[in-house]
Amino acid sequence: MEQQKVILVTGGAQGLGHAICSALAADHTVIMGDIQEAKAQAAAQAIKAGKGSVVPVRLDVTDENNVQQVVQQVKKQHGRLDVVINNAGIDVTKPIMELTVNEWDNVMKVNLRGPFVMAKAALPVMAEQQGGHIINIVSTAALRAWPEASVYHATKWGLRGFTHALFTEARKHNVNVTAVIAGGMKTPFLLDRFPDLDQSKLQDPVNVANYIRMIIQGPPETAVPEIMVIPLQETSWP
Repeated sequence: MEQQKVILVTGGAQGLGHAICSALAADHTVIMGDIQEAKAQAAAQAIKAGKGSVVPVRLDVTDENNVQQVVQQVKKQHGRLDVVINNAGIDVTKPIMELTVNEWDNVMKVNLRGPFVMAKAALPVMAEQQGGHIINIVSTAALRAWPEASVYHATKWGLRGFTHALFTEARKHNVNVTAVIAGGMKTPFLLDRFPDLDQSKLQDPVNVANYIRMIIQGPPETAVPEIMVIPLQETSWP
């Protein structure tokens, strides 16, 4: 029987985050972190109705004090923190000449600074317990580039690099780190902005969530520094 883990998911109220929480809540204790409190409460209630173990919390990854409070609260209430999944992400789709400095900064704060702040808060807890796993949701946007997505590309290329750097430091404390390069998914993140996308070229976020579940349940002495999970007909890679 797989030992139950305490797992914190950022951006857990919708899309891939919600799929991850749903996939893990049957076997583990999941902390659903999201800045959208009402949406997180409703999403957690739905998962609980299916007998999953999930606790919604307000989590703003751009607020380092809030992040530290949530991590310490999880440690206090559950005695440990086994897994952090940095999933929260935003984008502003604009040409570079129209993208404002403020918009650039906001996306950077969530997509790249956020995972750093989360890792900085969680790693000492995991190091103390001599075990843990940090999973960062990257994207095929970290492998190539297309127009009007400059800040998104910058954050995801940066997050991929940060993840591998974090791996080199965290493994000294018996902490695993994985970059999940996820291809196009049928989530509000894509479909709300691009409703005309051919959904036959996209994957169900549940598929990505299930691969994450497999990674978490893998033997602790084996590392998966990076994994790519894309639709069979992915158009953004290769």
